[in-house]
Amino acid sequence: MSASVMRPLWLLVIAASLITFMGMGIRGAFGLFLEPISTQMEWSREIFSVTIAIQNITWGLTQPFAGAIADKYGSGRVMGLGIVLYAAGLLLMGEAASPIMMHLTGGVLIGLAQGMASMSIGMATVARNTPMRSRTLAMAFVTMGSSAGMMVISPFAPDIIQDFGYVMALMILAAMIAMVLPMTWVLSGKPTEEAAANANQSLGEAIREASRHRGYWLLIVGFFVCGFHVTFIGNHLPAFISDSGLDPTVGGIALSVVGAFNIGGTLLAGILGDRYSKKYLLSFLYFARSGAILFLIFMPITFEVVMVFSAMIGVLWLSTVPLTTGLVAQIFGAKYMAMLAGFVFFSHQIGAFLGVWLGGMLFDVTGSYEIVWWLSVALGLLAGLVHWPIDERPVVRAATA
Repeated sequence: MSASVMRPLWLLVIAASLITFMGMGIRGAFGLFLEPISTQMEWSREIFSVTIAIQNITWGLTQPFAGAIADKYGSGRVMGLGIVLYAAGLLLMGEAASPIMMHLTGGVLIGLAQGMASMSIGMATVARNTPMRSRTLAMAFVTMGSSAGMMVISPFAPDIIQDFGYVMALMILAAMIAMVLPMTWVLSGKPTEEAAANANQSLGEAIREASRHRGYWLLIVGFFVCGFHVTFIGNHLPAFISDSGLDPTVGGIALSVVGAFNIGGTLLAGILGDRYSKKYLLSFLYFARSGAILFLIFMPITFEVVMVFSAMIGVLWLSTVPLTTGLVAQIFGAKYMAMLAGFVFFSHQIGAFLGVWLGGMLFDVTGSYEIVWWLSVALGLLAGLVHWPIDERPVVRAATA
């Protein structure tokens, strides 16, 4: 039995949640740097948007390989290396004096770090040690760490940027991510194969099995939309709020409200996901996202409207993650969950790349985010539809091996 399995489940959940709290909380604050970096460096918004787009696509490319290594050898070392790279990337990002250096540090290096110290790997570690009847809820607690990080980090980041500059703010964030490095020890140890339902399946067989499953491809399409939504909104909502005439600090408050309400939304998704059909819950979440964005489009942009929108989108923000990842485990089993979820997550990051890049590019061209808001509505409706026909039943091998 591996060292990680012998540790109590609550300790695994806390460790994975703390790593997610810091890593995803910092990621959620990157949108607050768009305007100050662009202004100070005299760059167009597209430059920083491309950096975040590169970060997301690099994260997505890294995730399946990092997940496969974690599935075979354990999560601790993979996530530990990711945290070290994350801290280094934040420090070097503050020193970037040209667009290419910003792309390499804030984009490539931090993207690699996020792929290794990812929420998906932490969730897979927890899932392997949780009974099926409560697996989605356990993964929801890990996802809630992301929401809590966003809620805590986003409000004070604008004040630090304004008072000390964005370079000092990035140094503080680097110190913060380094603080959770000891938590990777809790997640260390090689996974035990006897705990997995598909213990005799090879990695190649798992990939072929998933590639032939129609529902897996539908999950990939749906999670693309999730990436587009959260990365466009997370990185461009603060600038959209400032452009609308509100104080820049409102952007940080808005992201904090998103994180706060997502704690409840993610917890509810975890509870419901263990009791009801995950695919129908996912359809509802994506339809509801389109409704929330329509609310923002048609209402005047006031502080109250921004807060209501942030609360609405917050409930729906990362509630898709435990449901999507839970479906992967439910259909294919837990042994190769980190890798298979990593491929689904790669689609999420392609959507993230397009969401953040199109937001910056179309703003520079049109002076408005209107086109991307409407595109987000259409994509939400598409995602709601594609989840409906997914076959949620475990595949024969995963169910009987």
